[in-house]
Amino acid sequence: MKRQLAAYAGTMVVMVGLDLLWLGVVAKPMYQQGIGHLMAVKPNVPVAVLFYVLFGLGLVVFAVLPAGPAPGWGKTVSMAALFGFFAYATYDLTNLSTLKQWPIGLSLIDMAWGACVSAAAAAGGKALMDWAAPL
Repeated sequence: MKRQLAAYAGTMVVMVGLDLLWLGVVAKPMYQQGIGHLMAVKPNVPVAVLFYVLFGLGLVVFAVLPAGPAPGWGKTVSMAALFGFFAYATYDLTNLSTLKQWPIGLSLIDMAWGACVSAAAAAGGKALMDWAAPL
C-alpha cells in the first residue's frame, strides 16, 4: 500500500502543479481567445478537485503501477502519455463535433498538453514510488 500511496502522491503533486501553471499562466490567453465566451468567471473548484483525483488515479492504475519497479521508465512515460492523449482527445474531439466554433488549434494543443502533463505526472509518481518504497 505504501508504493501505491507514494505513486499517487507523486503523480498528483506534478499533475496539479503543472496544470495550474499551464491553465493559470501559460495557456490562459489562448483559452480566453479561443473559448473565453464559454468560460465561467470562476472555476467550479469541487468539480476540478474531482477531475484531478480521478485523473491522477487513472494515471497510477494504468501507467505507473503496471510498469513495475525500476527501470520501467519507458513503459511508465509512454503509457501515461497515451492515457493523457486519449483522455484529452475524448474531451476535445467531442467539443469539436458538438459545439459551434470550437477552435481546432486549441484542441490540438490541448491534446498535446494532455499527453505531456500525463507523462510528466506519471514520471513524478514513479520516481516517488521507487524512492519511498523500493521492492
